[in-house]
Amino acid sequence: MNREEKSATIQEIAAQIEGSEAIFAVDYRGISVPQAAELRSKLREADASFRIVKNRLTKIAADNAGEERLAELLQGPTALTFVRGDTAAAAKAITTFNKEHDVLTYKGGFMGETALDADGFKAISRLPGREVLIGQFAGVVASPITGIVRGLNALIQGLATQLGQIAEQGLVTGEAPSAPAAGPDPDEDSSSSGAAGEEPSSAPPADEAEADSPEPEAAEETEAPTADETSSDDQPSETDNEKEE
Repeated sequence: MNREEKSATIQEIAAQIEGSEAIFAVDYRGISVPQAAELRSKLREADASFRIVKNRLTKIAADNAGEERLAELLQGPTALTFVRGDTAAAAKAITTFNKEHDVLTYKGGFMGETALDADGFKAISRLPGREVLIGQFAGVVASPITGIVRGLNALIQGLATQLGQIAEQGLVTGEAPSAPAAGPDPDEDSSSSGAAGEEPSSAPPADEAEADSPEPEAAEETEAPTADETSSDDQPSETDNEKEE
């Protein structure tokens, strides 16, 4: 492998590392070419790829991709599974294949930020596939809504049944009830009868009473004495003065 081929391999592996949601590292010693082809076919169904890599080139690719955790797994013969789709389905495919052939040894891996040891890998392989999980989650989310809808339908149906029974009994006609005929008011009867029994008043009309009533006599006006009269009465005359003398 010349320098250009090595550079292309490094770039290709780095792109696979960056585009993977999970990476599994296995020791592939003892696997045959037909077996490797079988495993690749099963992993392809989970949108994953199986690749036997050279450790030195893969370390460079991991450094270029910024994935330092991969370097410690690159010891001895190593094959990497790059998972872009269903992680659980890919782990299940590897586990199922190894039960049949027993040629792979799990070395380690990670899913996102989570490191996966052998126990974690087995636990993921027991999970349902992504499509099954999505269906289960949709069922869990939809079940409360379905229960509410069924409850509302039952409530509405029961209410309609009760209204129908009430209508059959004639309690609901859709018309407003007629008001009872108003009877004679005892207070009005007594007042009207009393008014009818009373004799008409003989008092003359107000206009005639005012005409017949005598008008009050006008107060006599007294004229105030004039200044001359006052002076002549109050002041003594000259004759009187002479007589006094």
